[in-house]
Amino acid sequence: MSSEDGIRILVTRFRGRGMRKSRYDLWLPSLGPSEDLLASFAEIGWSEFSRRYREELWLDGEVDERNHSSKNHGQKGLMRTLRFLSRRQRVTLMCHCDEDAEHCHRHLLKRMILSSKVTL
Repeated sequence: MSSEDGIRILVTRFRGRGMRKSRYDLWLPSLGPSEDLLASFAEIGWSEFSRRYREELWLDGEVDERNHSSKNHGQKGLMRTLRFLSRRQRVTLMCHCDEDAEHCHRHLLKRMILSSKVTL
């Protein structure tokens, strides 16, 4: 933890026992991989995990079935909000993985937030 972290956002499905609430400012479990995807990681490997995680973030939910003109398109609105915030202040995405972990959904999420698909 550093004062240079800016707003610290926990992006995991579960908060976890070792994660004190004082370590993060906001918890967004909907940006973490689904429970099923987390459970299958060892079987499917990083490449397939990455593909499925990105797919999960774009999945439409039941609320989209009830809206005819304005759709949620998964977590697109939430990612737009994070992109907006990141242009004004530092945003640190947090997970239970080691900070230097190469295979962590945080890296995928960051790329998606900054991608042109998530327009403001």
